[in-house]
Amino acid sequence: MTTYQRRGLPRVPGGEPWPPEREVPFAADDARAGSPDAVAPVAASPALASAAVSSTVPLRRGLPRVEGGEPWPAEGFAPAWAIAEPSEAEPSAEAAAAPVEVTSAASEPGTVPLRRGLPRVEGGEPWPAAGFAPAWAVIAEPEPEPEVAAEVLPEPASVAAPESSGPERPAAASSPVPTPTPRRLGRGGRAAIGIAALVAVLGVVVLLARWLMGLDAVESFVADYPGTYELPADAPVGIPAWLSWQHFFNVFFIVLIARTGLLVRMQARPEAYWTPRSGPGERMSLMAWTHQALDIFWVVNGAVYIVLLFVTGQWIRIVPTDWAVIPNAISVVLQYASLDWPAENSWVYYNSLQQLGYFVTVFIASPLAIATGVRMSAAWRGSERLDRLYPKSVARALHFPVMLYFVAFVILHVGLVLATGARRNLNHMYAGTDEVSWVGLGVFALSLVVIVAAAMALRPLFIAPVAQRFGTVSSR
Repeated sequence: MTTYQRRGLPRVPGGEPWPPEREVPFAADDARAGSPDAVAPVAASPALASAAVSSTVPLRRGLPRVEGGEPWPAEGFAPAWAIAEPSEAEPSAEAAAAPVEVTSAASEPGTVPLRRGLPRVEGGEPWPAAGFAPAWAVIAEPEPEPEVAAEVLPEPASVAAPESSGPERPAAASSPVPTPTPRRLGRGGRAAIGIAALVAVLGVVVLLARWLMGLDAVESFVADYPGTYELPADAPVGIPAWLSWQHFFNVFFIVLIARTGLLVRMQARPEAYWTPRSGPGERMSLMAWTHQALDIFWVVNGAVYIVLLFVTGQWIRIVPTDWAVIPNAISVVLQYASLDWPAENSWVYYNSLQQLGYFVTVFIASPLAIATGVRMSAAWRGSERLDRLYPKSVARALHFPVMLYFVAFVILHVGLVLATGARRNLNHMYAGTDEVSWVGLGVFALSLVVIVAAAMALRPLFIAPVAQRFGTVSSR
């Protein structure tokens, strides 16, 4: 029987599939049996005579084509045309006695040398053997098409434009015009726009507040509620030294906690991990471990602050004791917004807005931050029922807004301290005196250097040696 040779991709772009199409006899079963009938049908076709001649080289067999089948192709001998022989070799006696005369073009070698590759056995010669590719396998270069002179048609004298009932459409361009890609603003551009928008909003707020302060009703309201109310007679006066130290440590830990929290939130692939020795399965990023470790120090500092606050009686300064605190706080907001600062003496008392701000920060925001942080930390050991009552998703949804509140409070607090008498206010908190000098400002500047240096040192290079004392640090 005969079959068509399997063809593949062209060897050159735009060419014909290779090898060229031709019929190939398939007489493996007869050749395996040694029957002379394997050549007889092919001899009737001179064009395929050479392809039907079997050689004495056994066919190389491979894997079966179906699972559990015989190796493919079937056992037999390779056709004579597939065996490359040296051109100078003498024909053997068996080939001379062959009854078939090879006259096909498949047996005629071409002028293109065979492309040789790696040897088929270790230490052997390159395969196939040296020789020339058969004439049928040589790809002929396509003949160039004859050039035809383009016929030049005379232009008509006048062409009548067809009437159109609709609007005239513009002629299509030869190539589409690329749509310009809008330039995206970088971080610097977005920051500049944000600052400009903030300044514009503040300007509108100031103008609106000054207009309100000019009204008789608002003016009378501010006169009745100047911004503070009378404290109890036993209220302490002055800022003790322990409060100054607590204030510094509180700012120190809040800045570092906010920085590590933002790094954990934005970190796609942590640089290092920390695993406790007691529970190898509770692995976390090294920055998350640092965040939780700083939380512990902040909680301890806050606990000491609360105890001393009630022992020394300083709680009276930040806990409202009269409902008049609410209208007085509104009056302070109007005075601040109109840039007409209210009378202040923070060495003796805080105005109502400061009092409410400190109370919310110490007794509401701080406990909320601790409660949500514990639920999200590795220290949580809740039961299944407790997990349902207090889901981790709720804690995560509240924890980040609380952190934003602390950031906003610090910015507003520092801004008002510097705008309402920087040297005196800083002397109250950092120097423990009501005098106006540069001591408090110098201590404040030194504390900023320490805080910034600690924030810049929050890197695995400095954190890992400390973390290794409490667990195992690894890069993966």
